Amino acid sequence: MAGQLFIGLMSGTSVDGVDAVLADFTGKRPVVLAAHHRPFDSALRTRLLALAQPFAGELDAASEVGLELAAAYAEASLAVAASAGVMPAAVAAIGCHGQTVRHRPERGYTLQIGAPALLAERTGIAVVSDFRSADIAAGGQGAPLAPGFHAAVLADPITPRIVLNLGGIANITRLVPGQPVTGYDCGPANILMDGWTERHLGQPFDRDGAWARSGLTLAPLLERMLDEPFFAMQPPKSTGRDLFDLGWVDRRLDGSESPADVQATLLALSATTIATAIRSTVGAHSTALDVVACGGGARNTAFMEALALQVAPARMLSSNVFGFEPESIEPLAFAWLACARLYGRPANLPDVTGASGPRVLGAVYPAPA
Repeated sequence: MAGQLFIGLMSGTSVDGVDAVLADFTGKRPVVLAAHHRPFDSALRTRLLALAQPFAGELDAASEVGLELAAAYAEASLAVAASAGVMPAAVAAIGCHGQTVRHRPERGYTLQIGAPALLAERTGIAVVSDFRSADIAAGGQGAPLAPGFHAAVLADPITPRIVLNLGGIANITRLVPGQPVTGYDCGPANILMDGWTERHLGQPFDRDGAWARSGLTLAPLLERMLDEPFFAMQPPKSTGRDLFDLGWVDRRLDGSESPADVQATLLALSATTIATAIRSTVGAHSTALDVVACGGGARNTAFMEALALQVAPARMLSSNVFGFEPESIEPLAFAWLACARLYGRPANLPDVTGASGPRVLGAVYPAPA
């Protein structure tokens, strides 16, 4: 295959916009040539959030919003290529995860929208999408899919590492030298904090965790939240907005809580469940461990401080220490997955997802002739 330039796109459970990267996979280590964030306008974001719950006419709505997403994905793709001075014809493929509107692996299905055929038409670049379905068909969770990429670029031959993705949902990848790569979704990272902030402050997120710092952690509320059965489930496991939304929070409130105290408790919930997952995953390696944080939550200083306290004596590091900006890791993973698909390489990790074996992931929509 001639081209080694790939675009990766990610719009996750935070539903704030599209993160795009253009990467060169010529060498052993991918090189990010450009990165771009294309925010969703409020109308599109509202329509996407509405799709998290069933309603009359949702099939039409999902299809129509998928077309809007394709336009946003195309804008982000062309912008990131242009910022690097790269023509679309030089890009081998776009790896587009799409926007998850249902993830029900226990029922045998998952659904990501984004009209990949239209994306290929709009950009003139081949598109690889629908990365989860082959893994689910093989009995897996279909997620998380980034651990294979984490192992390829962040594993160390001596030091055990946990790669911690702090998007809407938190997931971990365990990289212990000489042992199989494992990983799973832990539960909420930013999804509940962001939703609560938007409801009460009209802002998309709690910058640096300042609002959470102004409140107090409510131990009884935290205990009720920690009773969620998902946290006690053994991996492989994955989750999303199907479970963790503001309705989930509301059902655990008694009505006496101040909004700031709830925010502080939501931060404590995310930090506690993540730290518990890390400790249970690494066992004896916890005293000589690097925890490499990526995703938008790595920019939340209050969150990172809380995590650092809970995972000590492990070191909490940002992925930028290793040359990758926190917001670039996930879209870069989907560029890597697109590259694997075009080369016909299996990219799922059965020890992570629970699939019956390795599978080539993704459906290819060729560039228009």
